[in-house]
Amino acid sequence: MAKLMNWHGFHRKISEKRFLLFSARDLCRLFGVTDVAAMFLLHRYAKRGYIIRVKRGLYILPDAPPPGSYLANIIYQPSYISLTAALSHHGVIPETVYEVTSITTKSTRRFETLGKVYSYRSLQTKAYTGYRVEKENGFSFLMADPEKAFVDTCYFRLVDGLGPISRYDKEKLNWEKVLRYASLFENNKLTGMLKTQQREYHVDG
Repeated sequence: MAKLMNWHGFHRKISEKRFLLFSARDLCRLFGVTDVAAMFLLHRYAKRGYIIRVKRGLYILPDAPPPGSYLANIIYQPSYISLTAALSHHGVIPETVYEVTSITTKSTRRFETLGKVYSYRSLQTKAYTGYRVEKENGFSFLMADPEKAFVDTCYFRLVDGLGPISRYDKEKLNWEKVLRYASLFENNKLTGMLKTQQREYHVDG
């Protein structure tokens, strides 16, 4: 326990094991201490600013924070980045988005940590698809492809009583994929809205 209570020894061990995020359970395995001792130490080091609490029970070293895209997948699981964050990432919308928006099959949640907002919208399991693995600085995370992010966004705009997206790059989207993803939602209003946008795209083209 003495080694565990020493910050330098703690930091060295966590760094050696490359724990990007760690919990009380990780400390129990790593140092062979009880749950109570591990939780006490995490609370103590967080209060002193030695470690940062990402969310309840999950911590990082302040000198080695993972990318926000990676954290988004880890903070709330299962989830994949979508909606405006993914649309901005793919260049479908021109705006820079500062909130990391994701889709989950669990309850809607919102977290604020490390100067960023991470929000999660709940989606039915049959529509929880259309994402792929991407990498940032060697970290892997799940990101919706452009068409799925577009459909996810349109769906929740309908749910929230908002109109269609007005500013986006139509050339970035495969409309066959858009309508295929839309069919997973089994929502006639959503499908109708997207078909109208598809027709407008062909007229403009």
